[in-house]
Amino acid sequence: MKKLLLATHNSGKIQEFKALLTPLQIEILSAADYRLIEPAETGTTFEENAAIKALAGMKATGLPSLADDSGICVPSLNNAPGVYTADWAGVPRNWMTAMQRVHDELGASKDRRAYFVSLLALCLPSGEIKYFRGEVWGELIWPVRGEKGFGFDPMFKPDGYDQTFAEMQPALKNQISHRAKALEQFLLWLSQQAAA
Repeated sequence: MKKLLLATHNSGKIQEFKALLTPLQIEILSAADYRLIEPAETGTTFEENAAIKALAGMKATGLPSLADDSGICVPSLNNAPGVYTADWAGVPRNWMTAMQRVHDELGASKDRRAYFVSLLALCLPSGEIKYFRGEVWGELIWPVRGEKGFGFDPMFKPDGYDQTFAEMQPALKNQISHRAKALEQFLLWLSQQAAA
């Protein structure tokens, strides 16, 4: 694999992916580079939405296309916002509004456990789709803390750490995040292909 399309326009995700994929010596391009129209995410699961984006990217460019659908799941809110995480931020995206909504809906609940999911779908030029899933568990804090990262990062404190994702140096977050865990599986699959 010489080139890989990241089927996203999200600059935060593009930066994270490029940092994580640097060792591969694969040319990383994005949907933004090609000015691709974002397909409607009509799926009801992370797998379905990631596949929609990966397939659209592959069809538009002919390149192997990697798409991520990710979100935060709060068990005490029946795993909401989950696949609708970005929808809770509205248009244009306002992540403070989304975090406030989660905080308000939790109310006085003592259970503030949550987990981030990253589901990667790789659509190959053959049309075959491979899936890679990563999760990271933690606790939701209020008030939010930190200026780094994006999305729900200022509200999420991963297990075993005192900092939120938004307070961490990107290098540390990139070692422990849900996206890093999904990418580990993707990289393992790539190395197996190379060895085959």
